[in-house]
Amino acid sequence: MSPVPDSPASPWRHGVTGALRAALVPLAACAAALLLLTAYTTTGAAGDPPARISVGNGRIFAPLNAATTAAFFDITNTGAAADTLESVSSPSLRVAMLGRNVSKDGTGRMEPVQSLVVPARSEVRMTPFTVDVMVLDPPLLNVGDTISVDLWFRTSGRITVEAETVPARW
Repeated sequence: MSPVPDSPASPWRHGVTGALRAALVPLAACAAALLLLTAYTTTGAAGDPPARISVGNGRIFAPLNAATTAAFFDITNTGAAADTLESVSSPSLRVAMLGRNVSKDGTGRMEPVQSLVVPARSEVRMTPFTVDVMVLDPPLLNVGDTISVDLWFRTSGRITVEAETVPARW
């Protein structure tokens, strides 16, 4: 018996097999790199470092009239990135919004504020002379009463804090 000569397709098959083997190493390296990058970002280690927001010293003025009052908080960010307070809400308060005191020609008035940036590694203290939480149509509050307030931050989400009713003096 004489040997059967190789079919004409054999060199082509060897060429394709060799090309696939040559492509396998870079393909495996890319897949491993993608897997490692996915694991890295999933842990939260990638990207900007997070803000670390804490809120304390919540107080709300006992309303002097039925129309308005104000609440105040100390916001601390110990993180390496800024965060933004975007809104305030409470089941106990009818209307609550960020505001600031504006004086013009000796007359003071409150005006709404869209948001409040809390820089990295800093503290923002709300006062009657800076930014506060304006409360319209407040409920009856007596000195010593506490209410629960939700502060909504862009990246930190909702932080719930208690505010104690205090006399309206500064």
